[in-house]
Amino acid sequence: MRPLHATALAAALLAPALLAAPAVAQKSGGVLKAYHRDNPPSASIHEEATISTDQPFMAVFNNLVVFDQHAKTNSLEQLQPELGTSWAWSEDGTKLTFKLREGVQWHDGKPFTSEDVKCTWDTITGKRNAGWRKNPREPWYFNLEEVTTNGKYEVTFNLKRPQPSFLAFLSGGFSPVYPCHVDGREMRAKPIGTGPFKVAEFKQNEFIKLVKNENYWKKGRPYLDGIDWTIITARSTRVLAFINGDFDMTFTQDVSIPLLADVQSKAPDAHCELQASNVHGNLLVNRESAPFDNAEIRRAMMLAIDRKAFVTVLSQGKDTIGGAMLPVPAGVWGAPAEYFDKVPGYGPDIEANRAEGRKIMESLGYGPDNPLRIKVATRNIAIYRDPAVILMDQLSRVHIAGELDTIETGNWYSRLARKDYQVGLNVTGVGIDDPDVNFYENYSCGSQRNYTNYCNREIQDLFDKQSAMSDFEARRKLVWEIDAKLQADGARPIIYHSHAATCWQPYVKGITRATNSIYNNWRMEDAWLDK
Repeated sequence: MRPLHATALAAALLAPALLAAPAVAQKSGGVLKAYHRDNPPSASIHEEATISTDQPFMAVFNNLVVFDQHAKTNSLEQLQPELGTSWAWSEDGTKLTFKLREGVQWHDGKPFTSEDVKCTWDTITGKRNAGWRKNPREPWYFNLEEVTTNGKYEVTFNLKRPQPSFLAFLSGGFSPVYPCHVDGREMRAKPIGTGPFKVAEFKQNEFIKLVKNENYWKKGRPYLDGIDWTIITARSTRVLAFINGDFDMTFTQDVSIPLLADVQSKAPDAHCELQASNVHGNLLVNRESAPFDNAEIRRAMMLAIDRKAFVTVLSQGKDTIGGAMLPVPAGVWGAPAEYFDKVPGYGPDIEANRAEGRKIMESLGYGPDNPLRIKVATRNIAIYRDPAVILMDQLSRVHIAGELDTIETGNWYSRLARKDYQVGLNVTGVGIDDPDVNFYENYSCGSQRNYTNYCNREIQDLFDKQSAMSDFEARRKLVWEIDAKLQADGARPIIYHSHAATCWQPYVKGITRATNSIYNNWRMEDAWLDK
């Protein structure tokens, strides 16, 4: 084994979190009151692909290893042990072995063992049927051959080939360990975890109540007695309730740039963090459904897009423009702007682009009196509806007339997975700032989250090539080239990378937001109320 293991390493990795802890002595007790923006489709993190599930329910679980909850950037350099106390790679980089924490209990009192780890990843990779309805992260683990156990407290992830980023997959909010003995249907309604909080009640469209896990394996945690999430679908209503002091914390990055000014003027003591989210708005086109199986129509749609207009209207210029990977400085892998100079719709001459788009549509028989009439599907929350309206206006400039088709959160991802749409405005969050996560989940042939069914075998080979590279700079350059090819192909045209704010009252302590993902910092075991 490479010398990446041992208790000493675990202690060293834990040190940054200890140093980052608040200087004031933490107080135990109290219930954190937060609002939620919409109804989560379920409570089962492994079955969902939305922050609506991840944020409230990450506190119910543990991972084998987790990104430092107090680091501003999620990275492999800053990891914390959880159910795995230490880990080590084999010399050839194909076996990752974890020593597991002993004496941990599930919320129902059953003991945690290596079988739970094996069951979880056997389900993700399709080797076991746990009653899940969806499995959005199966593409992450294409390179995982099997998980083997060595007694109750050791597991090994056996890879087909070296993959330097594999450990990152296990470290985010979408990678909890599930119990072997609990059916998937129960995990969707009242999940059982090993984490700092237990689910007391989840009432659809109303609230989520979490209570302290008195038997948590980490002594002294959590500080809070519970977390109450109240579901309020109208953004102006919930933000006003926060301003009025009815809530201690907003939903993550729910406060748009225009609303942020209002919060800061009316609640000047509130702590608000405006930052990138690794969430991007993108155009979905069902390329298997006529007339969108015509590449020329898809090209005309790309030429209609004015990305700067989206950024100006949605965020007063704070959002950024790039490709699939989060642009620098917030992201690690974002390509320089010149990589997209020749991609349709990225150039500075918007009117020339649209003139070319109109010419394409007119050659196909469309025009101002005979536009192509479409439905533009989007999720029925503000951060989707607002850009969808802008998209429809821009498509009208190339003889495409859109009608808005809003879909509730509970049905949105299922509709996309079934390809039950014509054109869509989607807002995609990338769980971990790594090319393997983004490329394989959203663009690989056959992935459930590849909503446009884009499939290019040559580019797929490039996915595999960059994935195996250990030289960071060489890998990053290839990632830039891949990203430019994806945009040129119109695989899933990226329109903007969003920025927004998360706010909490001044007495809320122990919360850190990461700049390169909204999904991974919600364990909440260190949060406390200074009142």
